[in-house]
Amino acid sequence: MTTTEPSLSAGGTETSGYRRRAAQAIGGWLPTWDLITTKNLEIRKRRGLIITVVVLVVAPTVLIYGLRLLFHAVDPQSYGLAGSPGIFSQLTNLMAEFGFIAAAALGAAAGTTDLSDGMFRHLVITGRSRLALYLARIPAGLAITIPIVALAFLMNCLVTSYESPPPPTSVSVYGLTVPGHLDQAELQTWLLQRPQQVASNGGPIIGPPPSNAAQIRSSIDKNISSIYADYSSDEISGSSPADNEMAKIGLWLELEVGIGYLVGLGLGSLTGQRTTATIMLIALEIIVTPLLARVQIPYFIDGQRLVVGIAMDQLRPAALQASALAGGPGQLLFGGHGALGIPAMPTWAMISVIVGWVIGWSAIGAWRMLTRDA
Repeated sequence: MTTTEPSLSAGGTETSGYRRRAAQAIGGWLPTWDLITTKNLEIRKRRGLIITVVVLVVAPTVLIYGLRLLFHAVDPQSYGLAGSPGIFSQLTNLMAEFGFIAAAALGAAAGTTDLSDGMFRHLVITGRSRLALYLARIPAGLAITIPIVALAFLMNCLVTSYESPPPPTSVSVYGLTVPGHLDQAELQTWLLQRPQQVASNGGPIIGPPPSNAAQIRSSIDKNISSIYADYSSDEISGSSPADNEMAKIGLWLELEVGIGYLVGLGLGSLTGQRTTATIMLIALEIIVTPLLARVQIPYFIDGQRLVVGIAMDQLRPAALQASALAGGPGQLLFGGHGALGIPAMPTWAMISVIVGWVIGWSAIGAWRMLTRDA
């Protein structure tokens, strides 16, 4: 019986094949796990930036609820429970605005870190795909922003769920005290049974004072849709959101922050300047968006709808819209969210704008990475 020893040429073939596979892995357009974790570490090493993100997103919730819990514990007679539907909505709106700005700053830093550190040339020389270098920054940065926002929102939900007063049993609409949890037909029946009460207290509902009960009922039937919309808005603003509504708000909030990071990443990669990209996105969030959201420019309505903040406002859950319309964050300084002064766009157009901003800025950033001189 004879055995065949492996030849040196066969060993060389196996070694060369391993090297080819390793080279293909390095030069592939998909980022490897090691590359993603390396980019994540590079971002986390910027401690000043991470601290700024945490302060903008988490600190307002901790500070406001911490003081409210402390005051209630010291003097429960003078200070009510720490949580309330209004505080929940206002803090969530604030979290969305500051979270967008913080995520945009983090994305701009992630898009320029190799250039500012002088490492881009060395990374290109190693043979790594430039597209992989860019794509690795997306999960690396989102792995930082998403948990931070989730932590702040979780604290908001817990305090609201366990430290809020019981929901009211009635709703005040235009001076009328109406029972809660009515659908449109039940609300219409309740109003029609009380024409004189509606006439004396419900002027904004029925318009000019009618002369008889028949005119009052006719006015109620005519305006019931708008009446029920105001009734639902007041009911939502006075009650803590349900668990499923909180989940919707959390998903919307994470989408808002994710868009901010991806736009900041693409703009930072395009300009190569972290400061320039951050200032531009701050101006977009607190100046451009509120102006376009509140003032309808003649013959430019479709152009206004192309702003991602306006599309995200239309997607905003109802529990946050009511608070913003009541005068909370979102009116002017904080992006105009929840206070649209222009007609809403179709659902397909809203989704197209959001997807277009995400894919468009990612494509622009990747293209700039591919064409930049090493």
